[in-house]
Amino acid sequence: MIGIEVLVARFSGLQREDVERWIANEWVRPEGDSSGYVFGEIDIARVRLIQELRDDMAVNEEALPIVLSLLDQLYDQRR
Repeated sequence: MIGIEVLVARFSGLQREDVERWIANEWVRPEGDSSGYVFGEIDIARVRLIQELRDDMAVNEEALPIVLSLLDQLYDQRR
């Protein structure tokens, strides 16, 4: 489990504001609250996925909820 500062430092090009916006949009669901988020491995993987979709695949923030929803559905079906 890591805090938001460690998370941001772990990923090149990631800003704290990005992560806070993703939490507000409920794309990432860490434990804690705005005074101290704690990110587990699943949260870290989700941040990595969102950043790759945004930066490497040029998925804009308007399309991200749709893409994430479809990926979540696919994952649920595979389970």
